[in-house]
Amino acid sequence: MALSLQEKIEDTNQGVYLIGTTPPKSGTDKAMLETIAQKLLGRLHEIEYDGVIIYDIQDESSRTEKPRPFPFKETVDPREYSHLLRSLSHLDVITYKSVAQRGEAEFTDWLHETRNEFDLKNLVLVGSPSSHGDIKLSLPDAYNTLAKQDNDMFLGGVTIAERHASKRNEHDRLLEKTEQGCKFFISQAVYNAQATIDLITSYARSCKALGIAPKRIILTFTPCGGEKTLDFMEWLGISVPEATKWRMLDSANPLSESVRICRENLDLILQSCAHLAVPLGLNIESLTNRKEEIDASINLYRLLKATMELNLAEKQIA
Repeated sequence: MALSLQEKIEDTNQGVYLIGTTPPKSGTDKAMLETIAQKLLGRLHEIEYDGVIIYDIQDESSRTEKPRPFPFKETVDPREYSHLLRSLSHLDVITYKSVAQRGEAEFTDWLHETRNEFDLKNLVLVGSPSSHGDIKLSLPDAYNTLAKQDNDMFLGGVTIAERHASKRNEHDRLLEKTEQGCKFFISQAVYNAQATIDLITSYARSCKALGIAPKRIILTFTPCGGEKTLDFMEWLGISVPEATKWRMLDSANPLSESVRICRENLDLILQSCAHLAVPLGLNIESLTNRKEEIDASINLYRLLKATMELNLAEKQIA
C-alpha cells in the first residue's frame, strides 16, 4: 500500500518531492477551474511526485515600501483548488493558510470547514508579512487555536533562511514551532545556499543539544527567467547574492543559468549538511505564469529530484 504524504514526510528513509502552485484568480468558474487543474496535472504527468503545495497568496505590500513588480490578484479559495487537485490526481496536497485576516472564532470555523467540508488535513499556517496593519490573529495564537481542536491535522511551518542570516535565530523559531505542533517545514525559495546551510547547521546542533530528532525541512527552488522575475524574487525577500544575480542576468540564457545555479546550490547544501541528521525534501515552484518558466520548473524538478535521490541512496549505503 502506498504511503501517505504524512508518512513519507515522517519517515526519514523516504524522499519527499513536491510541486508548488497558486490557485487561479478569483471569479474563475468551476468548469474553468477544472480545466486549469487538468492542464497543470497534464504538465506533471511525466514526472513522479508526492503531492502538490497550494499557496495562499496575499498582498504583501505592507512588508516593503517597494512597488510590487507584478500586480496582486486575489485567488479562489486555496482549499477549493486543493480539494479539486487531490480529487483529480489522487495524490495528497498541502494547503497554505494566511491567518492574520480573521479572529479566533472565524479561524476555528475555517478549521472545521477545512477538515469536514473540504476533507483536507495537511496545513501550513502563515503569519502576517509584517508587524504593521490589522492583525486579527497572530501565528502563535493560530497554533494555539488549532491545538484546542479535536482533529488530525498534519501541521507544517514556513522557514526563511534569510531571517537566520540577519538575526541568527531562525533555528529557535523552528524549535518553537515544533513545540506548537509543526511536524515539518517548507523553506522560502533558495538562492543563497550558505544562508540555508547555516540555518540547517544551527538547527541540527540545537536539536542534538536538546536530544530531539530534527523535523524535515523541505527546500524550495524556483527558476528565474529574467530581470522582472528577479525583481519579484527580491521583492518577496528571497536573498540573491550579487554574483548570482549578475551571473543570471549577464547570461545568454538566464533561465537555463538559473537552473544550473539551483542545481549547484542543492549540491552544496547536500554536501555541507551530509553529516547532519536533518531530513530534507524538495519543492519546486514557478513564481510566474510564463510558459517558459513553468516548463523550466518541470526540468528543474527532474534534475533536483535525481540529485536528492542519489544523495539519499548514498546515505543508505553508508
